[in-house]
Amino acid sequence: MSLRLATLISRRALVRPFATSSRLRTDRPRDPFPLPFDPALAEAAAAANALRDPTDVVDGWELPPPLDRTGETPESLRARLIYQTRKRGILETDLLLSTFARDFLPAMSVEEMQQFDKLLDEPDWDIYYWAIEKRPAPERWAKTPLLGKLRKHARNEGRVVRLMPNLEDIERK
Repeated sequence: MSLRLATLISRRALVRPFATSSRLRTDRPRDPFPLPFDPALAEAAAAANALRDPTDVVDGWELPPPLDRTGETPESLRARLIYQTRKRGILETDLLLSTFARDFLPAMSVEEMQQFDKLLDEPDWDIYYWAIEKRPAPERWAKTPLLGKLRKHARNEGRVVRLMPNLEDIERK
């Protein structure tokens, strides 16, 4: 056998098992965790859409429906809002909302906290631009006292250096 033929055979032997193992199997579903059709899920989605406000559209995109939080205690609502203001994902919004929560959340009533919760359902950059008054807020937020407080807080008239507040500082107030 020539050296060239032996090289071709050895290459083919190395390549062939690799090529056969890369075939797609059609006897298995592609999704490893397929969701079966459950009528209860369809009913829950229909109920959530019925509660949806038709103004929940931002830049042509429909906002996901808020979670049903009926029966939430004021303490757990306050704790959840503290967490949500700290873990937004955009540093500017995190700093603005977490310091706002540190200063105002301990004195908020349940109704104000629920309104703040609805504000936190909005996209991060929208909240930030509304707070620093670079974009006009939509009608549902434009005249609210909550956005007025947030805008005043964002102006930082005292020129305070803002850092992410410690959780202990928020809980003590």
